[in-house]
Formats: sequence, C-alpha cells, structure tokens
Amino acid sequence: MPFEIPENLHPDCGPIAWLLGTWRGNGHGDYPTIDGFQFGQELIFTHDGRPFFHYMSRAWIVDEAGEKVREGAIETGFWRAKPGGRLEVLLTHNTGISEIWYGQAEGGKVELRTAGVSFTETAKEVTEGHRMYGNVEGDLLYANDLAMVGQDLQPHTWARLQRA
Repeated sequence: MPFEIPENLHPDCGPIAWLLGTWRGNGHGDYPTIDGFQFGQELIFTHDGRPFFHYMSRAWIVDEAGEKVREGAIETGFWRAKPGGRLEVLLTHNTGISEIWYGQAEGGKVELRTAGVSFTETAKEVTEGHRMYGNVEGDLLYANDLAMVGQDLQPHTWARLQRA
C-alpha cells in the first residue's frame, strides 16, 4: 500500500511527512568501548495536525540468526517542524540521556546535530551526536554517530527499516 500524506498534516511538517508511520528492520552497532552487535528496531512517527511529530523507537539485540536475545535501547521525543524544513528534536532515552538536536529536512533526507546533551549520574557520558535519515528506495536508512565516554564523534549505530 503506498504512503499517503494525511489531510491534517501541518504545512511545516511537509519535508518530514515521508517519516510518518511505523518502520521495522535491522541494524548494526559498534563503538571502540563495546563489542559490535546486531539489533532489530521499530520506529513510530505520529502526528495530530500540529507542527510536530511524536517519535518512539525501541530496539532489541539479536543473535547471528536474527533471534531476539534481549531488549535494547528505547528513545522517545518530539520532532518539531519549523518553516523551511528546519527541525528541533527533543529525545529522551531509557539509559538516562536527554538531547536537543537541530537540523534540516529536504528531499527525503534529514540531518541532525546535537545542540545539548544531559545525562544522569549513572548514564554514559555523551557529548555530541550527528544523525542522518534518508528515504532510499522507499526504505528508511539512518546512521547515528556519537561522541561518548571520552571518544571522538564516530559511527555507533546504523540501520535499514521498511514501512510496516
């Protein structure tokens, strides 16, 4: 079934309208301070006609056969659309991290950079982030780069998700 833009979509949300709905797929993660891993993931973008999307992501660690091993990361927040494709994104993670991101959406591509990161005393220290999302052949591809635990900004997770 092809994706249809909702009638009540706020005009500022036009550049990110392609994200609406539920996406599922698989990804990979790596970082110098951890062992590489594979995960399954579900992203959900919803809206109610105002100039923002509610966002929810949940992931689970999988083994080499793709079988679920355990629950993984959860993040939720709001993608606030501004005129001209500008974005303000607020995210909160189950790991004790909250972030403010600024970015731009245009032509099926979203690029975000952190403007601020806060974390609880038991969370990993995250100091910077960069994310890219793209509509590639109808799939959602993303890459998430992080600077954390004393490391420079570098790739951490990436995935290819299909519309559910």
